[in-house]
Amino acid sequence: MRSNEEVVDYVNELRKERHMSINELARETGLAKSSLSRYFNKTRGFPVNKVNLFAKALHVKPEEILGIQPTNMKPLSQSGMHAVRLPIIGTIACGTPILAEQNIEGYTTELFTEKPDGTLFVLRCQGDSMEPKIPNGATVVVREQPTVEDDEIAAVLVDDNTEATLKRIKHIGKQVMLMPENIKYDPILLNAENPGRILGKVIKVSYDL
Repeated sequence: MRSNEEVVDYVNELRKERHMSINELARETGLAKSSLSRYFNKTRGFPVNKVNLFAKALHVKPEEILGIQPTNMKPLSQSGMHAVRLPIIGTIACGTPILAEQNIEGYTTELFTEKPDGTLFVLRCQGDSMEPKIPNGATVVVREQPTVEDDEIAAVLVDDNTEATLKRIKHIGKQVMLMPENIKYDPILLNAENPGRILGKVIKVSYDL
């Protein structure tokens, strides 16, 4: 198990590798910036009872931060992983670009085995229409693009709604069928009478630690 100073050094290293400022870490953990500064300056002991908050914010397990069990994790620069800071989209204001300031409710850091291309954003899944593939409360990384292939999962804005729905896409002529994973729900047909707009393709699903 790591000593208190080693835990602080490890957390600080993870924070820097993810290009996360102390302000951002404070926001992600819900702790005061002044408290975090004292931890990193080692003028106050690391709060072991709050390690879960740091683990969730930094996308690692609490045991890894504390060094309770062996880990083969390498620094991102050596592991080939890429940390990317992405905006979390809340509601989507009609007629505005997806990444307009009023649509963004915060930021998070996601890890990728390969550096992703395109414009990416994050949505939180609400509801169970895509279970078990995407459970309620999961977050998805979406690459902004106006079309997707059949059987790919997309974020879609339906009928001038401000919330994006996640559905599997199936093209039927000039119409688009939005297919849920959960058999309790019916498909949604997009056409001239029931318009919708594909916002992008889901490229990653993340679950709470």
